[in-house]
Amino acid sequence: MECLTPDQKASYASNGYLLVENRIPDDWLTKIRAEIARFEAEAATMTGSNDRLDLEDSHSAADPRLRRIKLPHTISDVFRELMLSDHVLAPARDLIGPNLRLHTSKLNMKSAGYGAAVEWHQDYAFYPHTNDDILAIGICIDDMAAENGPLMVFPGSQKGPVFDHHVDGVFAGAMLPEANGLNMADAVPLTGPAGSISIHHGRIVHGSALNRSDRPRRILFYEMMAADAFPIMGSMTRWDGIEDYNDRMLCGEPTLQPRLKDIPIRIPQPQPNVAISIYEIQKGLKTRAFDTIPAKETSQ
Repeated sequence: MECLTPDQKASYASNGYLLVENRIPDDWLTKIRAEIARFEAEAATMTGSNDRLDLEDSHSAADPRLRRIKLPHTISDVFRELMLSDHVLAPARDLIGPNLRLHTSKLNMKSAGYGAAVEWHQDYAFYPHTNDDILAIGICIDDMAAENGPLMVFPGSQKGPVFDHHVDGVFAGAMLPEANGLNMADAVPLTGPAGSISIHHGRIVHGSALNRSDRPRRILFYEMMAADAFPIMGSMTRWDGIEDYNDRMLCGEPTLQPRLKDIPIRIPQPQPNVAISIYEIQKGLKTRAFDTIPAKETSQ
């Protein structure tokens, strides 16, 4: 074990998540916030989302609103350096082993008063693999409290089924907990001070509400898996050949021997005819668990 305790590892195995406070030093948080400010300035010049930045539906030139920086490790040396640091990789190695491959990265931003919700879902529903040694590490850039839309999880749900995330036969990237036997009273918000990290299992049911507070809620996610977890055909995992796939190794050694585990799988197909963004995919829902942005916001 590099940084986690045996009790923390046992808790993750049982519950499917961890919250580790004070993992990211203050100097890193300063650099991250400066990078965010740089991308926010870029967003202010845009009229629509592109392959770098995802804008809120209520974005306008007069009131620019950025909700996601896409693949930040590819467009920022700061985010790439942090991704490859032991601040991020050491706890992942403690949980799923020394050979780690990147799945994706993203920086989700919920600005004060209107930041968009992310409906309940399982990451594994988007990208089924041959085994589920898959996790996401979230870096809390701001203090996380109940009122500003923190990540919430259903402890232990990573041991259950992969729920149906389809609507009318089309993948919608979300499910309703109560319709699938989960009690909302069991959902746990992952709250803590800036510099904390959350770690959640790829199969755990999770989501986050609107930010209705007067301060931002920003989380930088690095999603990764054991190197012997290979995507199932139909997964939303990007595949440009084995050379590119091995270029995504974060540490350790790649392999050509997938490890198979007897776990439930659903294929996220057919895909909706929208931009590949969880926010756009989840617009296919007929019923939402979280409130939508008020009309006065969406009309801007």
